[in-house]
Amino acid sequence: MSLPSSAVRNDWTRVEVRALFELPFNDLLFQAQQVHRANFDANAVQVSTLLSIKTGACPEDCKYCSQSGHYDTGLDKEKLLAIQKVVEEAKNAREKGASRFCMGAAWRSPREKDMPYVLEMVRQVKALGLETCMTLGMLDGDQAGRLAEAGLDYYNHNLDTSPEHYNQIITTRTYQDRLDTLARVRDAGMKVCAGGIIGLGESREDRVGLLTQLAILPAHPDSVPINQLVKIPGTPLGDVEDLDPFEFVRTIAVARILMPKSMVRLSAGREQMDEALQALCFMAGANSIFYGEKLLTTTNPEAEADRLLFKRLGLSPKVEQAIAHPEGDALLAQARAQAAAGFFDPAAHQGQPLWRDAMVN
Repeated sequence: MSLPSSAVRNDWTRVEVRALFELPFNDLLFQAQQVHRANFDANAVQVSTLLSIKTGACPEDCKYCSQSGHYDTGLDKEKLLAIQKVVEEAKNAREKGASRFCMGAAWRSPREKDMPYVLEMVRQVKALGLETCMTLGMLDGDQAGRLAEAGLDYYNHNLDTSPEHYNQIITTRTYQDRLDTLARVRDAGMKVCAGGIIGLGESREDRVGLLTQLAILPAHPDSVPINQLVKIPGTPLGDVEDLDPFEFVRTIAVARILMPKSMVRLSAGREQMDEALQALCFMAGANSIFYGEKLLTTTNPEAEADRLLFKRLGLSPKVEQAIAHPEGDALLAQARAQAAAGFFDPAAHQGQPLWRDAMVN
């Protein structure tokens, strides 16, 4: 199956997507790598950090989630973090080389009394020069508009799985609810971050269905996180059968081919992946990771391990365009030099605002 490397389509069929999954492994990776190189620097990886700003007691019944109030996972309920704490964490992430700061809250949807705090978090993190992303559950049109006005760059709302498998995973909201939230985010002018979770006991046909649904959205998500299930004791999926690792790599590769301009994020589950598997995912077209010790409530490879892996593979953090700043050009040149040497030296950029969303070639 031969396709123009930079073609962007929103009319993919399941037959076509299934055919990609069924390609010989080497042929699939070769095609994905061609698409990747036609659209991105093949050796640059976006580095993001994720912080839980409100943990536990979520009313949703997502069968994979440690934060659901329906299951006993031993997770302590925590209130919404103070704004200053969030800003401190964002500064720390920036100094460790993150260019995007993501904030997640275990809500069905934001409550009105919490919106002023959430909006101020966006403003203050944005003022640090970081890209901002949030995942707060379902949004109505007014909430999406206010988040956009505050300067939120990305909103994350995953589809999780195929429409057919969805009711086996979640019953407290519908697939259409998720699609409606994505539409409101797009209409408000924010960028969409939407992907799914692989290893939920789904079939390959469900993986075909998930990626097809993402690829036929009116506009492809700007970021597509592909998560591998982290099995949490106490959840209904805590003992589900492990996914074949090559099937995970296939999913990354197909996502790259279907959505050639999107960032494909190797997201949750990296803690369980060895270096060879992660390297295959980068070869398949993944060009974004979460960096740090924790993803909301699950562990993540430690920063030093990531730095060493990047060095061994010849990868470097994706440098973002400098924002308006009196020393912007000098800071950007410094960031390029730091990226060439590996992860950024915190002492070198002295906490200055540095990042924006356009890739430096």
